[in-house]
Amino acid sequence: IPTDINGQVFMDEKGTLVPGCYAAGEAACVSVHGANRLGTNSLLDLVVFGKRAGLAMAEYCATAGMPQLPADPTGPITAEFERLLAQTSGEPAAKIREEMQNTMMDFVGVFREQAGIQKAVDKVRELQDRYRTLVIMDKGRRYNLEMLEAWELGSLLELAEVTAESALARTESRGAHSREDFPDRDDANWLKHTFAYRREGGRIELRYKPVTITRFQPKERVY
Repeated sequence: IPTDINGQVFMDEKGTLVPGCYAAGEAACVSVHGANRLGTNSLLDLVVFGKRAGLAMAEYCATAGMPQLPADPTGPITAEFERLLAQTSGEPAAKIREEMQNTMMDFVGVFREQAGIQKAVDKVRELQDRYRTLVIMDKGRRYNLEMLEAWELGSLLELAEVTAESALARTESRGAHSREDFPDRDDANWLKHTFAYRREGGRIELRYKPVTITRFQPKERVY
């Protein structure tokens, strides 16, 4: 989740902030790690920016009023919950999830190239269509873990599509993004952050925000 140094969430690539919305820790991207944050290397996000976000949230809450809510704020979520419960035939979420995992591992893993990434995009879209007709056998309304897994799968498919689309568009290698067909870093065209939007009709729109360079200039990785 893109944020400023106080944990407030950016709405778009222009730096518009979402009033009252904050993120911190590993969920937030303050962009202090570049394009490849090493595993378990999150103390900076947790300790420094976690504290800044907490202080900023407390300051905001001290003076903020209640926002104007829709007449039925939970309506769309409730409708989706009921739709999943009412479905009586279809595939289990576990099958779709396994295919998604295998697809992302095979084509959008450590090494990527255009044909493989395109296969991943096409496959994820197919899985999204199949997800709309999946079946949940547990019809319980409390502590329904099958429902939880199915709900999470919907979000994972969204993220998988965004990840694959973004990787397909970025015709270079940078950090953890390694394109076998574009092995070099391209600062002239790709020294920028990716912002992804879900538009009407379901299409993904990608926009970009230039990286702000201050004290440390980008250098070629030689180790």
